[in-house]
Amino acid sequence: MIAKYREQFNTEFSEEKYQNLKDAIACDFDYKPKFRIAETPFFISNTLKYQLIEGCNNVIAFIKKEEFNELTNKSLGKNNKVPNEDSHTNFMAIDFGICEENGQTIPKLIEVQGFPSLFNFQNNLFEKFKEVYPFLASFTPYVNGASQEEYLAILRDVICNNHPRENVILLEIAPDNQPTKIDFDYCKRDLGVTPVCVTELIKKGNQLFYKNKNGQEILVKRIYNRVIFDELDARTDLKLHFSFSDDLDVEWAGHPNWFFRISKFILPLLKGKYFIDTILLSDLEQIPEDLENYVLKPLFSFSGAGVIFHVTKADIEAVVDKENYILQKKVHYLPILQAPDQKIKVEVRMLCTWKDDDENPVILTNLVRLSRGEMIGVKYNQDKDWVGGTIGLFAI
Repeated sequence: MIAKYREQFNTEFSEEKYQNLKDAIACDFDYKPKFRIAETPFFISNTLKYQLIEGCNNVIAFIKKEEFNELTNKSLGKNNKVPNEDSHTNFMAIDFGICEENGQTIPKLIEVQGFPSLFNFQNNLFEKFKEVYPFLASFTPYVNGASQEEYLAILRDVICNNHPRENVILLEIAPDNQPTKIDFDYCKRDLGVTPVCVTELIKKGNQLFYKNKNGQEILVKRIYNRVIFDELDARTDLKLHFSFSDDLDVEWAGHPNWFFRISKFILPLLKGKYFIDTILLSDLEQIPEDLENYVLKPLFSFSGAGVIFHVTKADIEAVVDKENYILQKKVHYLPILQAPDQKIKVEVRMLCTWKDDDENPVILTNLVRLSRGEMIGVKYNQDKDWVGGTIGLFAI
């Protein structure tokens, strides 16, 4: 997107430097991430930056509507409603495909999640890129131009909410076995928040406890939630000593209900230049003749699970629970990032935080995914280069 910096990066790039980047990350915890880290950052022009911000603000304006909860209550009816929901989410991930429309480059909203993403990994990835490519110090991944220290302070405030760090946990299913383990490791190192498996929580009355490294039981006052209910429901082997439906004396950093409220469930309700024509399958009166121009998606899946790109009439007719699926128009991703051999497709995930007492969220940083195929996520394109997860950079 910024030709001179793309040319400079590609000129300086070497396989040795790419290996140095990966080694620098792996050395922090003697652990190699399970997902593919792309060779390059994505240089974002001011024009695209302002489009992404405008698109985010349009989503935020919809979420802030007085009737938002009423509009999205139905999303909880099909899922695990958790008590003590707060007034707004603490996290949002807003995914835009960089597309072409009427000959113009434009970001199009692909998905939105009221759930945290790799907040702790992304800032460290930027630091590693700067070590290998010093000229990147004149860029920032932070939308508001924050320093790394300011970024971590914002993140700490949102996750901990002034509680002592030992009373705040990152909750996940077998965190050491998750593809996002590297993010959890950085969270513990940089913020002092310990990852805890759902099976390790102890319930006493309406309170939860975990055991620290010395075996002491520590009261949990706030939970930084990373549990995906799809995975939890599938793990029938797990023995939990509490239920998410319990009325617990605990705060949530990312209340689980927002995962459902702010999800693909709201895509059919969003109208505007950055949004894609989408319809809830249960509202579909007639199956389109041009199904080659549509994608079929489950509402609450994660990381691309269950998405059908080449939709047939039989696929739609086979869906039993039509209230939990959407049919979405395909968009034309514009191959825009110049790799050594060809241009690559790009998706930008804008990461937002929202402190408990603040009126508005902060559009804070980003995560970028590069792809040579139909699917964008980091678990795809494993046999290709110049693909995977990376960071978007704005010129300072």
